[in-house]
Formats: sequence, C-alpha cells, structure tokens
Amino acid sequence: MIHWKSYPFLDKTEPNSTMKAESLLQQAQFVCQKKGARFTKVREQVFLLLANRQGAVGAYDLLSELKELDAAAKPATIYRALDFLSKQGFVHKIESINAFIMCHHFGECDHPVQLLICDECGHVEEIQSNNFDLALRTMADANGFTITHQIVEAHGRCKNCNNV
Repeated sequence: MIHWKSYPFLDKTEPNSTMKAESLLQQAQFVCQKKGARFTKVREQVFLLLANRQGAVGAYDLLSELKELDAAAKPATIYRALDFLSKQGFVHKIESINAFIMCHHFGECDHPVQLLICDECGHVEEIQSNNFDLALRTMADANGFTITHQIVEAHGRCKNCNNV
C-alpha cells in the first residue's frame, strides 16, 4: 500500500520498520558496489527517507526532511540524489503527480513499471504484468518503435474508494 502524502486530505506516511529500511539499504549498497556506482552519504540519506515512509512523496517534501539531517541541502541536492536513485532502479518517478516512490524489488534492474494511481485517496499500486508488457512491446514493434524505458501510469479509483 502506498499513499501520497502531498494530497491535502491525506497524511498517511506510516513508516516501514527500521529493520526493513536497513535491509533495503544493504541491498542497495550491494547493487551499487556491483555496478561501481558511488552511494554517497546524501544519496543514502535520501534513500532512507524514502525507505522509511509508506508511499509516494514530492521532492520538496523530501528536501524538508533532508534539511533536518543536513541544513545545507538545496533543491539541486535532492534532485541529484533522486536522479541517481532512479537510474539505479531504487525509486520510480510518478510523472503525473510529480512524486517518487521506493521500488521494493530493485534487484530486477530496469523492469517495466505499471502504476495504478487512485485519484480519490492517492493510493499508488505498482503492478507487474508480463502480458501487458508483451502487448505493449508487440504494438511498438509493429510500428517500428523500440521501447527503451517503460513507466505506465493509470489513474482511476482503488478498490477501497470504489467500496465507499
């Protein structure tokens, strides 16, 4: 379950357990070491801020949290860190709502991303459908198009909001 804190009527940032965040951090450090990517202190701090929250968050909300750890942090600091984390596959950017979410299966490097976004409550569900991916790639191939990166965002109402 993922909730986007920036919706004004929703503030459900229920943090994950510290143990889970530390486990994710260890996995991320291992991935970076394997790739030869530098996992700097600021990148780790931003990673942990995302790992310790349940849901999507905007860059400026993250910047506010980062400033509690590093008063000198600037918007460029957060955007560089988010860019790095995104390139490593640790986070996904939700373009339509300009927010970021932690990817909890980042070992599957550059996997297709399909997001279901509830416009009522802000719930974001990452799904993986090989059938959807295959259908999209087949249509792209038929049009002479090569997909290099895939993030599909579908907006609607989640099952909880549909049941209200």
